[in-house]
Amino acid sequence: MVAAVLVAAFAALNFVAYRQAYAMTHFVAGGSRTAQAENLSLGQKLKTLLYGVDLPRPRTTLSPAILGPACRAFTFAGGNGERLGAWYCPVTPESPLVILFHGYGDEKTGTLNEARVFLELGLSVLLVDFRGSGDSSESYTTVGFDEAEDVAAAVRYAKASLPHSKLVLYGISMGAAAELRAVHSCGVQPDAIIAEAVFDRMLATVRHRFELMGLPSFPGAALLVFWGGRQLGFNAFGNNPVEYAASVRCPILFLHGAADPRARLAEARLVYDAVPGRKWFKEFAGVGHAAIVMHSPLQWKETVSQFLKDAHVEGTMPAPASHP
Repeated sequence: MVAAVLVAAFAALNFVAYRQAYAMTHFVAGGSRTAQAENLSLGQKLKTLLYGVDLPRPRTTLSPAILGPACRAFTFAGGNGERLGAWYCPVTPESPLVILFHGYGDEKTGTLNEARVFLELGLSVLLVDFRGSGDSSESYTTVGFDEAEDVAAAVRYAKASLPHSKLVLYGISMGAAAELRAVHSCGVQPDAIIAEAVFDRMLATVRHRFELMGLPSFPGAALLVFWGGRQLGFNAFGNNPVEYAASVRCPILFLHGAADPRARLAEARLVYDAVPGRKWFKEFAGVGHAAIVMHSPLQWKETVSQFLKDAHVEGTMPAPASHP
């Protein structure tokens, strides 16, 4: 009798985890996104636990003209038949190019403010939609694992069609994980990397989401990671930036909020510690899992500007117009 109850409970737990994993990795056509776990009421938490989160497909509603008249939108081919959306804003052909990668459940305009700063510093920018987001094809996410192939595809396209003096990768959260995996698994070799709000291990960041809902993370977090990977055909337990970081050979800057509850500061420092070469780490007091440039714009710009100088990847401003 006891064994039957335990088996039934385990089956029920797996059923809930399966539904949760599917909801967190597959975008739906419409509706409103479920609020952050710490902002949900008890009733909302119970509903989310039973039925999963609502994750509408991220849409791009703005025009690239918001970044400047020279900016344009286009799509390019991914590595496995996907179409990836992008905005390109050039400064000069001699300027370095920064390719920006957004976070989970977002699209390319999620890096709009960072792109503005890079343009102010004299660097050209390419804002990319991961698969399933914005103007890209597909309707799912692997939280950085397969998205590494999107990073690699963006780098290939940039080198072939958008020649610039040097190449910098910027990614936030999932975008940071994807760019590190692209270096580790796809042979991407940029001139510099900026990784913001990076998590160390997929399992750890899923555990933190359970904790934010006031729920025990064992065994639910592991089941969620297991089923998410099984549904999309990859090993989600192997999605670990702390392991990818050992392959980084270029200068890299880590930016992290000291109050981040989803990708904790100590975990980000483990990723930093795993990098064998030139590296910098900057923490920002009072910042959670959010775009740091919105919280501390001047400090963010100064930190990034100094890093680019130290990494010898400085911007090139266009020459002033001559007057007769």
